[in-house]
Amino acid sequence: MKKLLLTTVLALNLVGCASVKMGDPHQDIEAKRFIAPKDAAAVYVYRNETMGAAVGMEVLVDGKLVGKTGANTFVYKELAPGKHTIQSVAENTDALEIDAKPGVLYYIWQEVKMGVMYARTKLHLVDEARGKKGVSETKLVESK
Repeated sequence: MKKLLLTTVLALNLVGCASVKMGDPHQDIEAKRFIAPKDAAAVYVYRNETMGAAVGMEVLVDGKLVGKTGANTFVYKELAPGKHTIQSVAENTDALEIDAKPGVLYYIWQEVKMGVMYARTKLHLVDEARGKKGVSETKLVESK
């Protein structure tokens, strides 16, 4: 019986899919052109892995929900210049602060970690090459 339960949990973790609303395919293509807005900054928060696939993770900017990621998805958000707090919410909440500069793109990898009840999260600000690669491997989710 324990084996069956373990197998079921592992199968759901591997093939399950978080219920997230996907973004417009044309906006996905446009976001992947990686052109920074002139008078604002933009941030990509991406999840390019399948671990914790059944868990949707909320992404907040300055305490406001901007989207919810699932496996192999990303959120895109333009930001006014200045300091902003980016948060990821799962079993835990992780946050990082960026000082957004006009015309700059920021890439944040939303790492998924094993949790006690479900997936945990950790945010990492990554360089442009790693960020573009990660975003290119994912699909845009609906942003608010």
